[in-house]
Amino acid sequence: QVQLVESGGGLVQAGGSLRLSCAASGRTFSTYTLGWFRQAPGKEREFVAAITWSGSTTYYADSVKGRFSISRDNAKKTVYLQMNSLKPEDTAVYYCAARSSGEDYRYWGQGTQVTVSS
Repeated sequence: QVQLVESGGGLVQAGGSLRLSCAASGRTFSTYTLGWFRQAPGKEREFVAAITWSGSTTYYADSVKGRFSISRDNAKKTVYLQMNSLKPEDTAVYYCAARSSGEDYRYWGQGTQVTVSS
């Protein structure tokens, strides 16, 4: 069993920045691909970013590319999402998730609210 706990969400003005953190338990943390997803009211959950176990490969949704940056610290069992140049359309609940190779995302955090005001 793996537990994921997000933190760092909050209210920020458009153009501002936030850094989300996701602290994980589990001995096999370093073997997982880690991802961030978000869901706005009335909308489907969408992929935001992901990072492979080595940290050498990252993926971003087109909507956040160039503004968001994902990173991980395996020693601290933590994954981060640095969000810059935030827009009102970034407002959503952000979830951290983890998966093993060849599997769907299995472990999910409780979510953290990000609200961007204009």
